[in-house]
Amino acid sequence: MELDRHGLETLDREQCLRLLAGRSVGRVAITINALPAIFPVNYALLDGDIVFRSSPGSKLTAAAQRAVVAFEVDDVDNPTDSAWSVLVVGPASEITEEPEIARARSLPLPPWAPDSKCHYIRVRSELVSGRRTDRSPMSS
Repeated sequence: MELDRHGLETLDREQCLRLLAGRSVGRVAITINALPAIFPVNYALLDGDIVFRSSPGSKLTAAAQRAVVAFEVDDVDNPTDSAWSVLVVGPASEITEEPEIARARSLPLPPWAPDSKCHYIRVRSELVSGRRTDRSPMSS
């Protein structure tokens, strides 16, 4: 187990992807007028990349511009005092090719809001990093 300079366990890409596969809600961070904006989204993995649905708006605009975005998922277990966090950074783009749209439609991506979120956004997982800590008495 490799530790970072703060004593947190560093996770490799495969460990990070396994943790991401076990969750369905994350946060996507984009830039709007040079300011950071963070949005919760339902997501799924497709070939190791993040996919989420979007209606027209800032997330779709960022994807259309192929902006580099950050995507983060974490989990904290207060009773055991353990936690992990995974960060994915990469360019966002709208999925527009029919075979890929069909694959995205097959993912478990229910919309949060009742409006139809008919656009699929893919965040390429170019940089993937993660950290985990376990300060429970059993881990000492």
